[in-house]
Amino acid sequence: MCVGIDPSPALLGRFELADSPNGLRAFVEICVESLSGVVAVVKPQVAFFERHGAAGMSVFEAAVTLGRDAGMLVIADAKRGDVGSTTEAYADAWFRGPLAADAVTATPYLGAGALVPMVRAARATGRGLFVVVTSSNPEGREVQEAVRRDGTSVEASMVRTIAGWNAEEADEDSGGVPGSLGAVGAVVGATGGDPPEGLAHLAGVVLAPGLGAQGATVADVARRFATCTRDSVLPVAARVVLAEGPAGMRAAAQRLGDDLAAALS
Repeated sequence: MCVGIDPSPALLGRFELADSPNGLRAFVEICVESLSGVVAVVKPQVAFFERHGAAGMSVFEAAVTLGRDAGMLVIADAKRGDVGSTTEAYADAWFRGPLAADAVTATPYLGAGALVPMVRAARATGRGLFVVVTSSNPEGREVQEAVRRDGTSVEASMVRTIAGWNAEEADEDSGGVPGSLGAVGAVVGATGGDPPEGLAHLAGVVLAPGLGAQGATVADVARRFATCTRDSVLPVAARVVLAEGPAGMRAAAQRLGDDLAAALS
């Protein structure tokens, strides 16, 4: 399971912390200490750190280090994406520079091919890239379910592109382990009906937000991703865990993790 670290003004208030860089730092420290040994991955939402400018981004950098030192992987939820030299710059920032976490999220809606510099950087650095395919918010469906000229949906096309990137990586990596997952994963919300066509053949990790506050249940996760490769789905919870505050966060994460383990087995 992955837990989002989302220091919104509302949650900072619930933790009795100031909406300031010092408050952010205290929030991160509480979350990391509480979740260490209970969850595999944490996902700081970059926007909540950017609100505080350079000082906030300094706290984000510290959050990456704190999470790793506590034995967890860290996904930077930045949703970056652009074209040309700008994408190259994003690749430098999020895979090679001081902002680099273990993985970063990206949006492909300027064209999936525009993300190739980030795909290459993920492979070269041993990090991961999660491409938004199906978001957990209903507003996204208008774009993601749109049908292309060839009759496939936009989201199915994205899945096919990611699977192609991972197949390409497997072909290039002669020392790879058969059946191993590639550097590029897909963000597919845990809410909604049937998953995008082809998801079972992604050969990458599926990051599945929406558990809890956005309406998805443990049973929804088990049903929606039933065809995916075992151990390739990473469900994400945030508010449903963080809202328990410093005293209850660890127990809430443990309960949810146990429920997921039982459902996915």
